Amino acid sequence: MDNEAIHDMFEGLGPVTIKRMFGGKGIYHQGRILALEVDGEILLKADKESAGTFAEAGSSQWVYTGKNKPVKMPYWSIPDEALDDPDEMKKWVFLAYEAALRSK
Repeated sequence: MDNEAIHDMFEGLGPVTIKRMFGGKGIYHQGRILALEVDGEILLKADKESAGTFAEAGSSQWVYTGKNKPVKMPYWSIPDEALDDPDEMKKWVFLAYEAALRSK
């Protein structure tokens, strides 16, 4: 996904910074990472408080294959209904930012 599309997606939150990392991109707001771009897909940060909300919306958690087993990461796909609705996207982006603020 190109940077302009990412900026548009996060417009409801405010300005974001995009940095290349691990073959993808990290997306930051006010110095906190709140999303990743991996293989063209945006994944939003979640934590113990918000992961259930993502799961209930039909999102899937990012899992990669580690040395000996699958590794679950704290990033989730964007719910389908948010992809075409800027107001709905804003809700999910804020949820990701709140998770970023709670992380250490």
